[in-house]
Amino acid sequence: MVNTIMSLIHPSAIVSCEAQIGENTKIGPFVVIEGNVKIGNDCFIGPMVHIKENVEIGDNCRIYTSAVIGNPPQDLKYKGESSFARIGKNNTIREFVTINTATGENQSTIIGDNNLLMAYVHIAHNCIIKNNCVIANAATIAGHVFIDDYAIIGGLVGIHQFSRIGKHSIIGGCSKITKDIIPFITADGRPARPCGINIFGLKRRNFPEETISILNEAYRTIFRKNLTTQESIRILSTEFSGIPEIREIIEFINLSERGIARERLT
Repeated sequence: MVNTIMSLIHPSAIVSCEAQIGENTKIGPFVVIEGNVKIGNDCFIGPMVHIKENVEIGDNCRIYTSAVIGNPPQDLKYKGESSFARIGKNNTIREFVTINTATGENQSTIIGDNNLLMAYVHIAHNCIIKNNCVIANAATIAGHVFIDDYAIIGGLVGIHQFSRIGKHSIIGGCSKITKDIIPFITADGRPARPCGINIFGLKRRNFPEETISILNEAYRTIFRKNLTTQESIRILSTEFSGIPEIREIIEFINLSERGIARERLT
């Protein structure tokens, strides 16, 4: 980090003398950056962005007009304690996105690397968004939600607090998430229900055909063989114990507190 003087700051911007701004970071007109903020190198902070206290932003992030990062949680349990919003590298944060700090002393809302948050997305307190995720326009992510790598969240999706979205999954637009969505699948609806393996997404990520076939069989075992969750886990553990993706599904299910979303009964 370097002193703000070495960065490209529009004269109308208000930047705290306590903020640390990286090299080659451009700060647009009417931006407000408060104290105890760290912004990495080669970032772009667009017009009228407001970055509150206790925010860290990694290198090469692009934040567009009127995004607000680091406002206190919209949570009645929050009592003014010091908490953080931590954002990794190579993220694109579009217009009017809001990202809140966490509830709990020294707790953090965390955004990983290489994510795209489209316009009007809301990320609430204590969320963890991992890496390479796409969250489409006006999706609303409630507190304590976990979204794993390469997940895609459609526009206008609402995700209930404490829900978990597995890696390489895709959620259809306007869906309502009330249960955990296991990895590698598609889900859609109100409430969202599994619709099958995310075949196109897995192919784009160069998953082998054999792995996709095994994931299809695992999906049928979990959702279409009239088994309990624990019965399906025992079968997967026996028949596919050496497959990393199956181990990830089993671990995800075992860690579920809300329970997993299941296919709609016909």
